[in-house]
Amino acid sequence: MFQTILNIIFFIAFTWFAWVNLNDKDAWLWVSIYMIAAVLCGLAAFKYYFPMIYIPVLIFYFIYALRLFFIKDGVLDWLTKYKRAHIAQTMQATKPYIEQTREFFGLLIISGALMMNYFAARG
Repeated sequence: MFQTILNIIFFIAFTWFAWVNLNDKDAWLWVSIYMIAAVLCGLAAFKYYFPMIYIPVLIFYFIYALRLFFIKDGVLDWLTKYKRAHIAQTMQATKPYIEQTREFFGLLIISGALMMNYFAARG
């Protein structure tokens, strides 16, 4: 029951995140990322699991998260160079580390939700 509630919450949240990304310059990527997760969580709320889909999706999300961690003005720079500056502020062209860090943590949240469903599917 708890997992069903979590999946409903994830479905709503990921759908919302996709919607707010519609005006981004890379909307095609982020709307796809969030909607894939939303659909998979929505299906899992009704006990439909697809572990063979979770695996390649998770691999892509982890590789992309690693990229965001190490690129210039990525998460590593946010941690070291920018001393963990507040990332809830408005995104500015002079502070690209804010968007990179937000995207990184978004991918971690999505990955956590999908891993939960993967392990539920496996038994």
